Amino acid sequence: MTSTLHSLLRLHLAAPGWGVAFAVAMLAGGCASQPAGYGISDAAASQAAEQHALAEKEKPDSATVYLALIEQMQKKNMYFASLAHLDEYERTYGTSPKTTLMRADALRATDQLPASAAAYHALIGTSLAAQGYRGLGLISGAQGDFDSAAQSLSKAAETNPTDSQLLSDLAYALMRSGDVTGARVPMMKAAELDQKSPKVMGNLALYLLADGQTKNANGLMDAQNMPKDVRDAVRKDAQAVAAAAREREKRAAAASHGNAADRSVANASRATRPAQPGGASGTAAHAEPPVQLVAPVGTTATQPIDQMFPSQQWRQGPALSPFAVAASARRGSTD
Repeated sequence: MTSTLHSLLRLHLAAPGWGVAFAVAMLAGGCASQPAGYGISDAAASQAAEQHALAEKEKPDSATVYLALIEQMQKKNMYFASLAHLDEYERTYGTSPKTTLMRADALRATDQLPASAAAYHALIGTSLAAQGYRGLGLISGAQGDFDSAAQSLSKAAETNPTDSQLLSDLAYALMRSGDVTGARVPMMKAAELDQKSPKVMGNLALYLLADGQTKNANGLMDAQNMPKDVRDAVRKDAQAVAAAAREREKRAAAASHGNAADRSVANASRATRPAQPGGASGTAAHAEPPVQLVAPVGTTATQPIDQMFPSQQWRQGPALSPFAVAASARRGSTD
């Protein structure tokens, strides 16, 4: 029995995390049939208790340390393991916006998109709302719905307007939805905020290609020493952007044609309406009131319509001089 006791104590000392309760339970079970006087001594029990207390002291004693360990797992792409530890963390310390975001990211990385979207939605209205909108945008983009992606990412950018990666994601989503013009401003913001990010520079090259600036795009990719596979991916995306832009133009033309047809039908209906006595159309009880045009604030109703509602023109900003190429947009010029 003495040798058994010594073995168990050595095992406990080698792995103090097991705890003294385990050693005591094993000894109690092994000595149940022994005569009185056998069993763990007071000195051994005291020593085991001290070892247990030391092991507990050496454990991560704060939620911050544990959360940092989980973050390291995610940085190493150990997302499934991080989900398991997030379960344990929240069981012990409770749920917070930070753990919800980490869970949402891990679920997205492990292709559990519905659960990930639910977690991102839970962040709306918290201090991490921008990350929630960004995650929803990334999920929409992964599913090919770049219109919805752009909407979510735009909301995220409103909350976090200096995040270069977020602005770059927004520009990409806008380009993939066919809105190259709308992508210019967030893309240029991202490029000037972070000139060292390969992802931002890749999206900038994509924008230049989509905007017809092939020479500048090639110059940028040369200056950034982009490898061939990255250049091929940029050019492939540029083809997808061009196709989306054509489809967007078709939808706009169809909508414009439909509106014109609706107006023609309405005008024809009014023209063929039977005249009523006194020159009024329809019955007096259902006579349509004249349409009143309200002039915008700061204008008068006597101004020509083109002065009351002037068209908005994009104005070109300065060239991005820190780059090896001029990244100014082709549309417009500085006055």
